[in-house]
Amino acid sequence: MSFKERAAQRRRWRRAPTTTEDEVTVIGAPQAPLRDVYHAFLRANWPVALGCIVAAYLLLNACFALAYQLLGGVAHARPGAFADAFYFSVQTMGTIGYGAMFPETRAANLLVVTESVTGLIVTAVATGLIFSKFSLSKSRLVFARNAVIGPMDGVPTLMLRLGNERANRIIEATVRVALVRTERTKEGMLFYRMFDLVLTRERSPALSRSWTALHPITPGSPLYGHTPATLRAEEVELFITVSGVDDTSHQPVHARHKYTDEAIVWGARHADILSEKEGGLIVLDLRKFHDLTPTERTADFPYPA
Repeated sequence: MSFKERAAQRRRWRRAPTTTEDEVTVIGAPQAPLRDVYHAFLRANWPVALGCIVAAYLLLNACFALAYQLLGGVAHARPGAFADAFYFSVQTMGTIGYGAMFPETRAANLLVVTESVTGLIVTAVATGLIFSKFSLSKSRLVFARNAVIGPMDGVPTLMLRLGNERANRIIEATVRVALVRTERTKEGMLFYRMFDLVLTRERSPALSRSWTALHPITPGSPLYGHTPATLRAEEVELFITVSGVDDTSHQPVHARHKYTDEAIVWGARHADILSEKEGGLIVLDLRKFHDLTPTERTADFPYPA
């Protein structure tokens, strides 16, 4: 392969897209608003989650402020002043009680009791949500931008690199790879068929930094005989799932990733990231985690261009 061909191939690698989320729009599914909100809260990042709690707290106080404004009966509050009613509501819900404003009518006292009970419930719910999100153990597994197909001991092999960004280990890590492609049945119906890809090793006693999963493309493989053109025609996608136990929190963790056919690079392998220094020191260079190295065409693997 000439220098220009290698440069052009590297440019294609950099442009190759990868997708991590399922691009599916669900219509007509049964709704469970409270459960959906709970799961959405757990999946949201911390700024969004905390922003939602603050917004809900302010909105609830605004609703009680409107009620105080309509009922009146709050001593030292200016008649019709929403700001004074809002501040009194915040003091009541937060059990602050400066004493500058206080209820002086039966209706205002009943509303204070209602807000006090509501505040207790809201505080308990918010505490539970934050604790659940804080205690939720998430992995920091990273996947290489591209899957590659190249020769391994003379056999065309699908190679998938994954790693752990944390300085700990995932105990009994297990990786699964599934291939999904579109087929048309004899009845003319479009069908999405899933195949499990057999790996040379699907379990690691302790995943620390890097692991390359290998699938030999032999006659029994769903990828046998395929080319980039056939993968594109069948809209092939690769789904990778990893699960294990975090050795720090001792909780199950998992991660998943998806490669489209455009993210599969032929005639390449992942760049070496391990090297040995003087004195037997092993160095892991994660800066090369996503880098690829082209492989030469051989009689055993005349990969398509």
